[in-house]
Amino acid sequence: MTSRPEYYTPQPYDPYAEEEQQGGWFNSDGYLPRRPQGHDMPQGYEVPQGYQQVPHGYDTPQDYGVAQGHPVPQEYDTPQGYHQVPQEYDTPQGYQQVPQEYDTPQGYHQVPQGYDLPEGYGYDPGVQAYQQPADPSAYPAQTAEEEPAAPAEPGYHVPETPEVGWDMAASRRRAWVSRAVLLCVLAVQAVLSLRLANTAFQDEALYLAAGHAELQHLLHGTPLPIDYAAYFSGSPQLYPVLAAAVDDVLGLTGARLLSLAFMLGTTGLLYSFTRRLFNERAALAGAALFAVVQSTVVMGYFATYDAAAVFLLALATWIVVRTDRAPVAAVLLAVPVAVLAVGVKYAAGLYLPTIVVLALLTGWPHQGRKAFLRMLLLALGIGAVLGIGMYGTDLMDGVRQTTTDRDHGADSAAFLLQRSGEWGGLMFLTAVGGAVSYVRRSRMNESPAAQRLGNPGWRWRALLGLLLCGTALLAPAYQMHLGTVVSLFKHVGFGLLFAAPMAGVGVTRLIGAHFRYPQLGIMLWTATLCLGISQADWRFGVWPDSSKMIRVIDSHVDREGHYLASTPEVPVYYLRDKTTHRQWQGVFALEYTDKRGTYHQGDDAYRAALRDGEFDLIVLDGLTNPRVDAIVADAVKGNPHYRLLADLPFRNSSGTGHYRIWTKTS
Repeated sequence: MTSRPEYYTPQPYDPYAEEEQQGGWFNSDGYLPRRPQGHDMPQGYEVPQGYQQVPHGYDTPQDYGVAQGHPVPQEYDTPQGYHQVPQEYDTPQGYQQVPQEYDTPQGYHQVPQGYDLPEGYGYDPGVQAYQQPADPSAYPAQTAEEEPAAPAEPGYHVPETPEVGWDMAASRRRAWVSRAVLLCVLAVQAVLSLRLANTAFQDEALYLAAGHAELQHLLHGTPLPIDYAAYFSGSPQLYPVLAAAVDDVLGLTGARLLSLAFMLGTTGLLYSFTRRLFNERAALAGAALFAVVQSTVVMGYFATYDAAAVFLLALATWIVVRTDRAPVAAVLLAVPVAVLAVGVKYAAGLYLPTIVVLALLTGWPHQGRKAFLRMLLLALGIGAVLGIGMYGTDLMDGVRQTTTDRDHGADSAAFLLQRSGEWGGLMFLTAVGGAVSYVRRSRMNESPAAQRLGNPGWRWRALLGLLLCGTALLAPAYQMHLGTVVSLFKHVGFGLLFAAPMAGVGVTRLIGAHFRYPQLGIMLWTATLCLGISQADWRFGVWPDSSKMIRVIDSHVDREGHYLASTPEVPVYYLRDKTTHRQWQGVFALEYTDKRGTYHQGDDAYRAALRDGEFDLIVLDGLTNPRVDAIVADAVKGNPHYRLLADLPFRNSSGTGHYRIWTKTS
C-alpha cells in the first residue's frame, strides 16, 4: 500500500450521479466517495440536511450542489450550464492550468478557468470535492507516474493439476487389489461347494468305479468288466482314471476336491480373459456371479467329468483371448486344449464354434484381416485333431450313443425352458443387459482420458455380445431337441461360462460410474447367491444317503453272485473289492432267457428272472425307476425264493422314502 492518491479516470456521463445522496453508496464506477474534510466547508454557511458542505473561501455558485429552496449568493456569477470555480482560488503549486480555449464536451462539467488540475486528473463537481486529498501539500508534485514495484516471488507454487486423479494404465497396486478381491470371490465359491454333503451319486460312483477298472487294466492288464467306452459320454481313459487315482489316496472327498480345483481354476480363467476383453471391474463382477450359480457350486463338489471339461473350455478360451495381439500361429496353442475338453466330455464340442468365432473377433481390432486367417487355422487344427482322435479309437460309438444318437425323452420344451430359466435365467438376463449397454456405449473406463481412445465399432460390439449371450442358449436348445432334463443343470453352467463376461459388463453398468448405485449390484449378486445356495442344496439332496444300505448288504455280496439294484453303480463303487459291474443288473433294460430257453425282454424279463430266482440280492430305492420297482416288488411278493432283509427309511429333497432289500433264500 502506497501514499500516492488514486486518480479518477473519466467515465461516461451518469445523469443520476448528482442525485445520489452522499454517504455509503457506491457511485456508477464503483468508487466510494471520500467524506469532505473540515477545510472544504465555507464558514458560516449552513448546509441543508443531506448535502455536503462547500469548501472554505468561496460562496456557493448557483446550481452548485444546493437543494431547491435554499438561497444562492447573488454576487457570484455562474456561467450558464457550468459549475464555476471562483477566480480567486489559488492554483496549488505543481498543478497545470486548463487553457481558456478548451472546449468542454457536451454533457461534461467544465473545469473553471484559473484552476489547475494535476495531469490525468478528471474533474467532476459532483464528486471532485470528495476526491481531493485532505492536505494537498502533503503530496509532492508529480510529473510522471512512478513505476510499480515488482511483486515478490511467491514462496509456494501450485503444482499443475492433472486431468484426472487416476491412471488408466495397469499398475502393480491395481493388480494386487484386483487379485485380492478375486481371492475373496474364490473363497466364497469354495465355501459354498464344501458345505454340500452326501454319499456318492450314481454318476460319481459309475465314473470312479470305471476309473479303478481302467487303472487295473492299464497297470496290470486286468480285463475290463464291461466296455465303458461304448456308453460313456466321455473318454473313460481320461477323467475317470485321474479321479480314481486321487480316490485311491483321498477317497471320495479327494475326488470331489479335484472337481473343486477345476472349478476354482475356471473362475480364475474367466476373470483373466474378461479382464482382457473389458477391464478389472467387469471381470470381478462376472466372476462373482459365475461363482455362486447352482451349476458352479454343484460341479465344484461333484466327482464327474463336467468340472474338468468346463475348465478345459475356459483354458482354450483364455488362450484365444490372450493371443489376440500375438502372431497368427499362436492361436494353435488352443487346439490340443479344446480337443482334450471334447475328449473329457463329448458335449463340450457344442461350444467349439464359439471359441473359433471368438478367435476372429478378438483378433480383428489388432490384426485386421489377418484375424480371418487366425480363425481358419484354429478351426482346421481342431477339426484335424478331432478327426484323428475319433476315427483312430473306439470312442465314436460312445459319441453316437450318448450325444448324437441319444434316445429322446418325454420332457416338454416348456418344462425345459422353465428349468433353464430357474437355473441360469437371472445371470443370462444380466448378460443380455450388459450386451445391449455395450453396443450403445463402448467406453469401459470412467476416466475422461478414455474418450480419446479408439474403441471398436458398434458392429463388432454387437457381434461379440450376440456370440457370448447366444452361447448360453445352446445347451437348453439342444436338450429341448432331445426332450430330456438329464444333466441340464450342469450344461447350463457351460453356457454361463461364456455369458459371464457380458454379465460382468451388465453389473458395472447397473452400478454406474464411480459406484453411483452399488446397492443395485449388491442386490443382484445377493439374489443370485440365494438362488444358487437353495438350488445347490436341493440338487445335492436329490439322491438318498446310501451309507446304511451299504452296511446292510456288505456281508451279502461276493464275487460269485448276481444282483439287481435300482442304482447298481453305488454298491459297485463302495464294494469294489468284493464285486464288479458285471455282476449287477439295473432297472432300465433287461434281456433274459429262462431255464426253458425262452427269451424275454423288458418288463417280462424281470418277472421271468425273479420267478426263476435269478438274483441273489435285490436293492430298490423307489426313485430311480418307480415303475420297474413296482413290477419287481409285485414279483417277489409271495415268491418262495426271496425274503425281505431290510426296509431302511431315508429323506431326500423330495421328501421321504425307503430302501427295500431282499435276499435269496434258496
